[in-house]
Amino acid sequence: MKIDGNEIRPGNVIEHQNRLWRAVKTQHVKPGKGGAFLQVELKDIRDGTKLNERFRSAETVERVRLDQKEYQFLFSDGTSHTFMDQENFEQVTLDENIIEADQSRFLQDGMVVQIESYEEEPIGVELPERVTLEIVEADPVVKGQTATSSYKPATLENGVRIQVPPHVEAGTAVVVNTADATYVERARD
Repeated sequence: MKIDGNEIRPGNVIEHQNRLWRAVKTQHVKPGKGGAFLQVELKDIRDGTKLNERFRSAETVERVRLDQKEYQFLFSDGTSHTFMDQENFEQVTLDENIIEADQSRFLQDGMVVQIESYEEEPIGVELPERVTLEIVEADPVVKGQTATSSYKPATLENGVRIQVPPHVEAGTAVVVNTADATYVERARD
């Protein structure tokens, strides 16, 4: 599907220079001289190389339609991750480079994810937006930092370190954003 160059959004997959790219960041730029353009940071889906490209509104790019299907995460064996199709119960094993390292840390047994495919080839995994994890270690609160909103480091059960509010202690279940590993709120019982 053709779209204008200034309609590219983060997460879109486009075909550019005969390769598939995922838009990571976009920024509209209006220089003092000349026409406005969209500065886009692209990441190659297959080999992970990055490219910064400028697209003007008059240019058109091909936005790729991806097939999405629900799978359930079963297990990891270090270099690959195994998922089960929710409909026919077939298992598929994906190499670790298909899932971004930042995201694979949040995979949990039984988690339902979306596997994106292009022409029957899996090219990406979309995790739920938020997951609930338990804090296993939290640093003590530093006295006197109450004038501004302060956060302290804490370690989650999966080993990821995040910043949490001072009232959160070890043993507390919290909701974490999987996209950027940030604290959202305390988990509700």
